[in-house]
Amino acid sequence: MIIMVDPYSILIAPWYTEKSMDNRLPDRGNRLEFIVRLDSNKPEIAAAVEQLFEVRVEKVNTRITKRGKHASVRLAEGYNAEEASLKLGAF
Repeated sequence: MIIMVDPYSILIAPWYTEKSMDNRLPDRGNRLEFIVRLDSNKPEIAAAVEQLFEVRVEKVNTRITKRGKHASVRLAEGYNAEEASLKLGAF
């Protein structure tokens, strides 16, 4: 099933912390982290990341924080979160 979404309506902002920057590394989790729209679900978040960054998503974890809904997206094997984050301008 292919979900068509506007990735910019789902992903509000990247989540930059020291830990999230560390999690981008392939041996540390290969994850990208975002603040997402509160009513978005995991398949929509995965589809948005796949469309925007041209990667495959293996798993999405979400949690509600005081700053909004936080999504941690693990990329599939063969895709590099550090390279994908360069599209965001994160070094």
